[in-house]
Amino acid sequence: MAKKPENYHFHLELTPEQYQMLCDKAKACGLTKRRFLTRFIEGKEIRARPSEEIQKLRLEIHYIGVNINQIARSVNAGIARPEDAKHGLYMLEQVYELMNRLAKKGS
Repeated sequence: MAKKPENYHFHLELTPEQYQMLCDKAKACGLTKRRFLTRFIEGKEIRARPSEEIQKLRLEIHYIGVNINQIARSVNAGIARPEDAKHGLYMLEQVYELMNRLAKKGS
């Protein structure tokens, strides 16, 4: 039978300010304090969650992409009208605009 790997425990003292910083940073990333510290120790990327506004923009971009795919399918099936294709191009421009806004927010 394989031996279970042993976990190590240690005590760490932090100042109130350091502890609050740890709590804030872990919460911003959507991680527990333990998971935040282990990811840091392992050298893994730790990123803050996107803001609610950026999440909404991503969702909006997704919906526009779904609409563009529907128009593309109808064009390929030969049932789309020229107005549909123009509308698809307009939506594609909207996607590019939203992507630029999203990129600027991330900077």
